Amino acid sequence: MSRLTQACLLACLAAAGGAHAQEPAMTQDPYAWMEEVEGEKPLAWVKQQNAKSEAEIAGTPQFKQLESDILAILDSDAKIPGVQKIGPYYYNFWKDKQHERGLWRRTTLEEYRKAQPQWETVLDLDALNKAEGKNWVWHGAECRRPDYDRCLIALSRGGADADETREFDLTTKTFLKDGFYRPESKGGLGWKDADTVYVYTDFGDGSMTTSGYPRIAKEWKRGTPLSSAATVYEGKPEDMYIAAMHDDTPGFERDFVSRTLAFYNDELYLRDAAGKLTKIDAPNSANKSVHRQWLTLELRDAWTVGGKTYAAGSLLVADFDAYMAGKRDFTVLFAPDAHSSLASFSWTRDHLVLNVLHDVKNRLFVLDPKADWKRSDFDAVPSIGTVSVSAVDSDESDAVWISTTDYLTPTRLLMAQAGDAKSVETLKTMPAFFDGSRDVIEQHFATSKDGTKVPYFLVRPKDLKFDGTAPTLLYGYGGFEISMTPGYSGGIGKGWLEKGGVYAVANIRGGGEYGPRWHQAALKANRHKAYEDFAAVAKDLAARKITSARHLGAQGGSNGGLLTGNMLTQYPELFGAIVVQVPLLDMKRYSHLLAGASWMAEYGNPDTADWEFIKTFSPYHLFDAKKEYPPVLFMTSTRDDRVHPGHARKMAAKMLEAGKDVRYYENIEGGHGGAANNKQSAHMNALAYTFLWQQLAK
Repeated sequence: MSRLTQACLLACLAAAGGAHAQEPAMTQDPYAWMEEVEGEKPLAWVKQQNAKSEAEIAGTPQFKQLESDILAILDSDAKIPGVQKIGPYYYNFWKDKQHERGLWRRTTLEEYRKAQPQWETVLDLDALNKAEGKNWVWHGAECRRPDYDRCLIALSRGGADADETREFDLTTKTFLKDGFYRPESKGGLGWKDADTVYVYTDFGDGSMTTSGYPRIAKEWKRGTPLSSAATVYEGKPEDMYIAAMHDDTPGFERDFVSRTLAFYNDELYLRDAAGKLTKIDAPNSANKSVHRQWLTLELRDAWTVGGKTYAAGSLLVADFDAYMAGKRDFTVLFAPDAHSSLASFSWTRDHLVLNVLHDVKNRLFVLDPKADWKRSDFDAVPSIGTVSVSAVDSDESDAVWISTTDYLTPTRLLMAQAGDAKSVETLKTMPAFFDGSRDVIEQHFATSKDGTKVPYFLVRPKDLKFDGTAPTLLYGYGGFEISMTPGYSGGIGKGWLEKGGVYAVANIRGGGEYGPRWHQAALKANRHKAYEDFAAVAKDLAARKITSARHLGAQGGSNGGLLTGNMLTQYPELFGAIVVQVPLLDMKRYSHLLAGASWMAEYGNPDTADWEFIKTFSPYHLFDAKKEYPPVLFMTSTRDDRVHPGHARKMAAKMLEAGKDVRYYENIEGGHGGAANNKQSAHMNALAYTFLWQQLAK
């Protein structure tokens, strides 16, 4: 691990596993019984509703064709196989029609450059499932340097966040019978050395946080029972996530402990050979990264230190050892302005690549630390659409992967040298999965209730009539500082654009499009601003005569499901149909269900006075049986152990009992992503697009 950041831990939270015990549901809630995830009565209700929804939406030849088209796209062997360099090989996890659960495979760079590379299978997950009678879903692998002979592979039952970790021999391509093994739980296992790992998991009563994540990190020696592992750090029950990790960068080997108190609120400690912890003295809100001799701090709040004040959204760098010795000498590598924010940064061997969003459009810059951080543009990279960049091997070279895409242009994978913009070469180009020649991409700005200009992307037919009748799908998220940037989707193309539909994506507050300030503008008591932004975009689409309420649909999942739940309950007059996916809806109960407690920094604590503002965006409580609502489709997953399926179940049941126009579909597998394989993904996408088209094209 050559770079350690809080973002890495947030990724762990997204892929960690296991649910914690829930408090009893409120007795006054008549639908509380639906929170029993795998209870006989709730599942019977689920199956009944699934059958009704299937009969209405999935019974036509058009649905079957769309489902088949989307599945063909997902199963296509023409997709770009993204790779990760592990030792001399380039590894890829691949799913297609013949490999439903997937293959972990590898090749050489020389072979990868070819149109049809020859791959060597390392692990066949379908074969493993057949042999073990399980339904494992791939959660990733960490392989030990420098030998790269052993890996720690994480597997999830049915796609849940909960997973187990097993030690795998890359030489024999088999799991070690007596190797390191972490039982199913939320948590992780990572290498310290050949015979030592850091483990943070469910060690029994009291070892998990109230959010359901690990509270204790331990050091575990090979050949000893897990119960004998030595405690490295023990957090508090109300913390969010505790982890320990080893940075194995040659010449810069270090050990760290991370204490995450909440999203964007963490402490990072350096652990010495004797086990002593020294806190990296920086704001909890800053994203702290260590790479070779450098410490980088990505500020989320303004910070005054050493007699200087640095703006929120800035990226600072300092010599790590000097910083730990007390010096506070920083170089500002990036400072935001009204239109720009830092999307990401990536270290190579000798350079740092900045990925900057300017009004939600990417630009790349290369910084050279050996030349006093001299900055140059990466001019060879396209400026339209989304551009992502990552190092191929930050210890050995300045090579980077660059990916470019937009709503109508298939993804391209490029390779370049960070110090040489002219070195860009195209390695792979994904084929077109739909005809986008009849459409055009635009960016517009809507004015929100408080006067804020809110950008949104629009994909429309070039010959749109502008008479307010076009079936239009508006998508959004607006939370956790996640930016919604353009991306190519064969499913949206086949299911929506090819039919003549209009597609819009709103860059509302709560997201990260303009850095921390954009996110913080819609936190807690200001959550309503995200919903006002989305409503403003909906109104702008109507004002431009692109569509009208009767023909406008909304779709969103997870936090975006909370968004669309609020569109349903607070702005029903703006929409003709709404799809609410894996949603939060009962905001009184959310912090007591699965990982919900970990999101209180975003929404507030409903068990305190915060409830006074939380109840203003809790769809479950805002529902009024006397009001008229547009047709709605709720979609979730039984195996989602991050956002409890009870949210969608209870809301749907409440609305159905009031005689509202509701459909419900719950996938039995799938985790928070909603589906565990391509077939399930195709089915659920086809359900959503077919439902929306049925309602909006009338």
